[in-house]
Amino acid sequence: MTPVLQRHLPQMPWMQPATARLPGIQPVAPGDWLRLDEAFAGQMAERDRLIRDCPQVVHALLPEAEAPARELLDRVLTELPTLGGYELAEGTVRRPDGVAVALNRDAPLLTLGRLVQEDFAIHTPEGREHALTGAILCFPASWTLAEKIGRRLTGIHAPVQVYDAQVAARVQRLFDAIRPEQPLWRANALLYQDPALHQPRRENERRPKPAERNYLRSERQCLVRLPQTGAVVFSIHTTVVHVDDVPPEALAAFRALHP
Repeated sequence: MTPVLQRHLPQMPWMQPATARLPGIQPVAPGDWLRLDEAFAGQMAERDRLIRDCPQVVHALLPEAEAPARELLDRVLTELPTLGGYELAEGTVRRPDGVAVALNRDAPLLTLGRLVQEDFAIHTPEGREHALTGAILCFPASWTLAEKIGRRLTGIHAPVQVYDAQVAARVQRLFDAIRPEQPLWRANALLYQDPALHQPRRENERRPKPAERNYLRSERQCLVRLPQTGAVVFSIHTTVVHVDDVPPEALAAFRALHP
């Protein structure tokens, strides 16, 4: 399969102190939550394929996330005209690539997965933490939705060594403090041998050490609080570029941090 690649990285978090250290949170500029980039057609074709062929792998929705999922769909629909290239009609959205998507409010996350490049994970309060209670995750980067759904934040990040008690407390305080009018964002980056967008992996599976690390994958992750239900949405816009398309000085700095 021909890889779906972007031509440049929209963010290089390791190059700025404010975004290089965990959790590296920054405010989202007005109107800059969802993005449409040059890989739109290719990414959306892959999303369509995954949702058609294996919806049980890329989608999960617990009862407590049903109302937030519907609110999220409504929120995204209001954002689409600002992205450009979308045509909204009664019950249908025509994407910039010309594909018409039926609006199914009984399956809000599956519908969302076919509208925009972002994946979405819904978190709702459970005791003193937030838990993952719904998601459309077409482009996982080394994790599996079926294994994480229903878990609280600390359980989700259990295999992540740097996600210690101090980081966990900071993240939970962040989830508690997010204001609906001010979304937040952070970004990560990792070198991969395989440029495939859909790369699930279970916790007991080791990520193989790549022989050639020719692709840099970055996720722009936004945190948005839905005003009606109060749920926190974690959106993920995935960018994969060939290392030749990364500025040499930035690539050298990244390789120095990740030998």
